[in-house]
Amino acid sequence: MECKLRTTIVAVVVGASMLLSGCAATLGSKDDIAGQMIVAPVMPDYKLELTLAKLNEILATMELTDEQRARFHYDRGVIYDSVGLRLLGRIDFHQAIKLQPDLADAYNFLGIYYTQEGEFESAYEAFDGVLELSPSYDYAYLNRGIALYYGERYELAVNDMKAFYEQDPSDGYRVLWLYLMASSIDKNSALINLTEQRKQLRNEAWSSVLVDFYMGKVSQEQVFVAAKLGLSQPKEYAERLCEAYFYLAKHAAEKGQYQQAANFYRLTLATNIYDFVEHRYARIELAKMQNMIQQSTELSAKH
Repeated sequence: MECKLRTTIVAVVVGASMLLSGCAATLGSKDDIAGQMIVAPVMPDYKLELTLAKLNEILATMELTDEQRARFHYDRGVIYDSVGLRLLGRIDFHQAIKLQPDLADAYNFLGIYYTQEGEFESAYEAFDGVLELSPSYDYAYLNRGIALYYGERYELAVNDMKAFYEQDPSDGYRVLWLYLMASSIDKNSALINLTEQRKQLRNEAWSSVLVDFYMGKVSQEQVFVAAKLGLSQPKEYAERLCEAYFYLAKHAAEKGQYQQAANFYRLTLATNIYDFVEHRYARIELAKMQNMIQQSTELSAKH
């Protein structure tokens, strides 16, 4: 089964569902898809609010062991994170660690937050801690690799991403991130490896469409057509759009199309799929694109 690149282990909390409601989007013309897409962001449904209310009641009124209280703080933090309330999530994850210092899941989240805030040394330490506590925690390799990637330590990033990829070579998302990191060192070599790794992916998988786009086998328009096919639940379309916007933006940035990339990153953020890797780091990428656009404008003005 294909695995989406969430950066967390999603907890099942007091028997309540953590599903979110769906969203819709319309495509513009082929000439200006990025500029004319309209995204209706995903909004949390009443089940999520009910779960938070139950967790708040449990933490406020019940007698719990430190381990139980740590787990409930962690679970509440996961929900806060899933709706974009990072500060509240961060407070809960810190509280969980105070109560249970060996809670690897909480360190993983804190490492992600440090990466988003550009505090890379703290991020590395957090993910090192995750792997010391739980050596089989494979997503820590992804998350540490991403921290290293944005910290511009590309060779170390590729090493971590290879470790993550090798645990499931049939996962197209792992293939994509390995390509993105490796292309920072040698784009031609990365593309050759991408072509070889594509052979292990299922043709019917949505992530394979994204890989095929990077290989030049499908167009941007075909990516968005494919995003509508084979959906199993309403939120899945929003999730696919979140991913599509991000990877199309990365591709546009590679080609020096900074304004188009910036537009796609804005659309990634507009989906509100907060717990996806693509949404988490779209803001960092958008800031980079805005800087590139400013530099290009200043250079043009001088000439």
